[in-house]
Parts: sequence; structure tokens; C-alpha cells
Amino acid sequence: MPYSEDNLTQEFENELRYLKLLSNQYPTIAEACTEIINLQAILNLPKGTEHFLTDIHGEYEAFNHVLKNASGVIKRKIYDIFGNSLREQDIKSLATLIYYPEQKLEITLKNEKNIEDWYKITLYRLIEICRYVSSKYTRSKVRKALPSDFSYIIEELLHEQPDRIDKEEYYNEIIKTIIRIGRANEFIIAISKLIQRLVIDRLHILGDIFDRGPGADIVMDTLVNYHSVDIQWGNHDILWMGAAAGSEVCIATVLRICARYANLDTIEDGYGINLLPLATFAIDFYKNDECLSFKPKIESSKNYSEKDIRLISKMHKAISIIQFKLEGEVIKRRPYFEMNDRLLLNKINYEKGTINLNGKIYKLKDSNFPTINPQDPYELIPEEIELMERLKSSFLNSEKLQKHVRFLFTKGSMYLKYNSNLLYHGCIPLNEDGSFKKVKIGKTGHEYSGKAFLDRLEILVREGYFYKNNPKAKLYGMDIIWYLWNGPDSPLFGKNKMATFERYFIEEKETHIEEKNPYFYLRDDEKVCNSILKEFGLDPEKSHIINGHVPVKSKNGESPIKANGKLLVIDGGFSKAYQGQTGIAGYTLIYNSYGLLLVSHEPFESTYKAIEEEKDILSTTVILETGVERKRVGDTDIGYELKIQINDLEKLLDVYRKGIIKEQK
Repeated sequence: MPYSEDNLTQEFENELRYLKLLSNQYPTIAEACTEIINLQAILNLPKGTEHFLTDIHGEYEAFNHVLKNASGVIKRKIYDIFGNSLREQDIKSLATLIYYPEQKLEITLKNEKNIEDWYKITLYRLIEICRYVSSKYTRSKVRKALPSDFSYIIEELLHEQPDRIDKEEYYNEIIKTIIRIGRANEFIIAISKLIQRLVIDRLHILGDIFDRGPGADIVMDTLVNYHSVDIQWGNHDILWMGAAAGSEVCIATVLRICARYANLDTIEDGYGINLLPLATFAIDFYKNDECLSFKPKIESSKNYSEKDIRLISKMHKAISIIQFKLEGEVIKRRPYFEMNDRLLLNKINYEKGTINLNGKIYKLKDSNFPTINPQDPYELIPEEIELMERLKSSFLNSEKLQKHVRFLFTKGSMYLKYNSNLLYHGCIPLNEDGSFKKVKIGKTGHEYSGKAFLDRLEILVREGYFYKNNPKAKLYGMDIIWYLWNGPDSPLFGKNKMATFERYFIEEKETHIEEKNPYFYLRDDEKVCNSILKEFGLDPEKSHIINGHVPVKSKNGESPIKANGKLLVIDGGFSKAYQGQTGIAGYTLIYNSYGLLLVSHEPFESTYKAIEEEKDILSTTVILETGVERKRVGDTDIGYELKIQINDLEKLLDVYRKGIIKEQK
């Protein structure tokens, strides 16, 4: 026997203690039975629809539109219901109304001659769509999603059948009264947003919300208020998390990237961080420097004067030099990061304006370094120390930034296992032979690989933010966060180096090469993907890896589907900076009760055109996988939890019936 009699008794007593707690929630046999019946029924509902997005990079307009139109799903639902009875233009107008109800109503009220008829027809159509998209959920779940102002009315309309003679007048009178008392606009807005909510049951973001694009803070505001979301951290996200924790090297890097893409509005307007000290410092030290290598990459839509560009260029160079100095401090402090090859300031001949890399001399494109002491190139001058202290204080005291980063910790992780899918942003570090690479963390030299490596890193990242009362552990955690941004074995980065210095200062492209981890060519191998799935405790026969980070060059014929469908790379270029490489403007992976769909998006013009001209994103759907049987809630992770609850309730029934626990009548 595996247990002694004493252990069995103890186990029963522990279980009985739990069942007594459960009996407080279900105090009678009838209530326990009702809940068992309810949960058992839920197991047989179709599974909710999951949407997977990655590498948003601050492109808030396109991101918000994809959420509003559910990657084209809402329009497909309209076609399902009204495809044979509405003109194409009417379908477009109805879809736009659902996406942008407030703005579309304003336009309609100006142009519609018989507004009462329009209200009546539109309300009936919206109710029909809402009924259709809510049909896979329990009344209880739909009820929780209902807007409070109209919860009773919408519930009545969704669950009544207007074709029944005895209820027809009742149903019609509700619609008429909504219009007569002047609540039609509010009702249309409420039910449109309910439709948006119901078509996406769960949203997965596979990292890189921040940098490049203009509105990462707006994307984060959307996610904070979203009904069901999880986030797998990307290297750009982790950088902002480090900055919010107070890591000076992360702060400098965040500012450098924002300057590089002329995206300082996110810092100043989005997060209320004062950049005047950086601007003043840059003008003082780079007054007569054109900073040509540091001219920002500016989108044509942004209107900057030559004076603005010159100032941003100076700020860009100033913070870049500070970043290189601060990186040197971390690399020297953590020799086990094995990043000595990134110590480049001490390899410069400041008199000749050259640098010695791997025994070869290169001419620097820019050799003006007014803040660098050639005898101690990594030393911060007093003005740089003061500047970083002021910037650090601003990052630590930005209420909105801290709120967003805490949300990233609450909803985020290094990876996620969900419904037989393994989600992560970058890679799992591998050796050339496909085995998991062992990486040393810390002075002890303890090695980690595979799942254990990611688990350990997540603990250290959290310590870097939350361990305010343990300065030593906090500093180490912040240094690990920076390592995750650009370290040679970082699973969020996946390259041997980040050649930032070389791209700024050296013309020769040979110095710009960043070698990818073997993972990125081995992920085409089904055996390697199966090995990764097993490492994370998933069944390779039923599971997939979903990956972001590296844009899929669709225009060159690259497929996002790897290893015979085991691995799906869904970075299709949400960021405009990558769309020249990818040829498209992003992917959405959709996992519904019928299977997996991959949706590719064409570039989004603007919210204005989406509303005024009803220009939706053109999306193309490819069916990746369909099951013979429709997936039910019982087949999901939530279903697994519900089965445990049913089992516990059945045990409670048993002890009720035996009188071991008395009903609380």
C-alpha cells in the first residue's frame, strides 16, 4: 500500500476540512446538485474563441481596429446572417457602426433623413448579430458582460423569440420605447461594444507592445481595460519594465530608441516624463555637432521642422553615449554574462578616430566624444550622473508608467501554456544539435536550460521590480532584465550580440551582423519542436508552439507555418518599420471551436478613413487546422478546472448524504 492507515486518515481529515469550506458556498444538497448540472452543461458548450497577436510596437490605430473588427470575424458574422439580404454597402456600414459606434452615429445623424426608421432597422440587426455571437455562451457569462445601463433590456431581447405571437408585441414595444425616450444612441453604442467583446473570448499578446510606433501607452490603456488578456513578455517590453524598476541602463536605452524613431511623445505626453534636462544637456555638449549618424527615422506622417530634427539628433547621440557607458558598468559588474565583446569604448583610438575590432582597424563615422575620458571611457561625468538621477526619478514617479508595468507583471510571463499551445515571444536557447543550451546564472555558476531557465529568469525579473527592500537582489534582477534585452543567451532576444554601436559608428556592414541562436533555423525541424513541447509538459501530438519576435518575410515567400504546422510564427509586421520586409501588416492567429485560422492583414490606412470612408483592413484567412469534432469547453484548460470542481462537488454530495457534513438548511 502506498499510504499507511494514519496517512489515509490524515488525508481524509484534510479533504473533509476542504469540503466543510465548500459547504459554506453550497449549503444544501439541492444547491450542490444544481451547480454540478450547471458545470456539466458548460463542459459541452463550444470553446471560446482565442485571438493571438504579437509585435504591436506602438501601432495603436491598427491594433485597436483589429480588436474592434476581431480580425475580420465581425464582418464574417454579418455575412453569415445578412449575406443574402443586405447589399455590400449596407454590410460595410453596419460593420463600421459596430467598430466605431460613437463616431458613426454622429455622421449618420447628420445624413439620415428618416432617423426613426434607421434606428428601428439598425436595432433589430444589431440584436440579431448579438444573439448570434452570444449563442455559444451561458446566460450567466453573457449577463456578466452586459453593460449595466441596459443589462435587463438586452438580456430580454437576446433570449426572447420575436416570431412567437404571444411575445411579438412585447418585443416590438421594447424597441419602440428605446427610440421614443431618446436612448437609441446609447443602446446602439452599448450593444456594439458587447458584440466586440463577445467575439473574442481571450486575447493573447506575444510581446513587444513597446517602441518604434507612436502609441504604446494607448495600446497599454486598451489592454488594461480588456476583459480577458495575457501577455508573454518581449524584449522591448522587458526593457520598459527595467526602466520602470529604476535601471539606469534600461532608461537610457528606452530613451535612445524613442529618439531614434522620433517617438519622444510617448515619453513626454504618454507618460509625463520631462525630457527638458536631456534636451538641455544635449545642447550644452553637442551644440556644434550635426550628429548626422543620429538623425531620427521619421515617418512621412510626422511633421517635424529641421530645428526639431537637429535637437532630437543631439538628444539621440547624448543618450546613446550614456547608454554605452552604463552598459559597460553592468558588463564589468556581471562577468558571468560573458559580454566583454560589447565593451567597445575602450577599443577606440580617440586621437585617430578609429576602433580596433577583432584585430581590424575601422574608421569611425563620428569621432566627436566631448563627454568621454579616453583614460576611463566608461566613467560618467558629473553632468551625466545628475541627468540620469533626474530621469530615473521621472520614470519611478510616472504614475501611468508604473500602472502599465504592474499590469505587465500581473498579466504577463516569460511563457504561457494554454489549451495545448505553448506561447513565447522569442526563442528557447538551443545548441547546434538541437539540445537545450545550458546557461550560467549568477556567481555560483549554476546552469539552467529549457523550461527551468525561463522559470528562473522570471523569478529574477520580478525581484528586479518588486524587491525594493533588498537592494542587492533588486540590482541583480534589474541587470538580468537588461541582459534579457540584449544578452547572447536571452530567450527574448536570441542573438549573439546587439550591434547598436557598430550601426551608429562603423560604415562596414560586416560589423553589423548579429548571429541568431540555432533555434531560429532548427524550429523548422518537427523533432526539435516536439522536444520543446515535451520539455514544457505538452503532448506533441496535440500541441503547437506560437512564436513572435522575428518578422516573417511573406513577400519573399517565407511561410509563418514551420515544422509541418507544429510551430506558428505570427509576427507579420504590425510595426510600419517592418512592413517593407514582410510585405503585409501583421497576422492574427484565431483558435476557435472548429480549429486554427491564420489571418494576414494589409496595411491599415487610418481610423479616420475607417469611419468616414468605411475602409476596413483587408484581411485574408487561411485555415490551418480543423478538427473532426468541434472543440468543447471540456477540451480546454478551463474545462479541466471545471471537472475538478465537479469532482469536489460530488464528494460534497457524498458526505452530505452520509451525514458526515450536515446540510445548512
